[in-house]
Amino acid sequence: MISFVVAMDRNRVIGNNNDLPWHIPNDLKFFKETTLHHTIIMGRKTFESFGKPLPNRRNVIVTSDTTYHAEGCDIIHSVDTIRQWNVSEPETEWMVIGGSVLFEQLLAEVDRMYITFIDEVFSGDTHFPQFDHFAWSLTSEEKGVKNDKNPYDYYFRIYDRV
Repeated sequence: MISFVVAMDRNRVIGNNNDLPWHIPNDLKFFKETTLHHTIIMGRKTFESFGKPLPNRRNVIVTSDTTYHAEGCDIIHSVDTIRQWNVSEPETEWMVIGGSVLFEQLLAEVDRMYITFIDEVFSGDTHFPQFDHFAWSLTSEEKGVKNDKNPYDYYFRIYDRV
């Protein structure tokens, strides 16, 4: 199963200058709990925004640069590899965590989306692609705690393809 794990604002902004335009520690905790002990798949820029592999996860980087190397990560050069993994190991949840190009390339094939919806508008240069809401069923929604450290209204939503 291919899944997306993403946080976005009302306008589908997911990033600005290769960083998150907000700071919500509870979303980072949700991300960690959701992805722990799974394979996470990301583009090179997303990986470089972290600067190192995320612990207790298999880190896979997709890049067209055939000379690219990152210690502690597996490197692949095409989303076709992800498609092949999904066919050969359908019981495995392959978690795509960004960026926007990977989301666009795999949107037609993704089975589940873990979306932190932030009910605000932020400036950003990277957006989650448009998707047909009728093709998805909201299977879970939990309102996040709003406080001094988490200053926005936000919701943890899980969508499964209909």
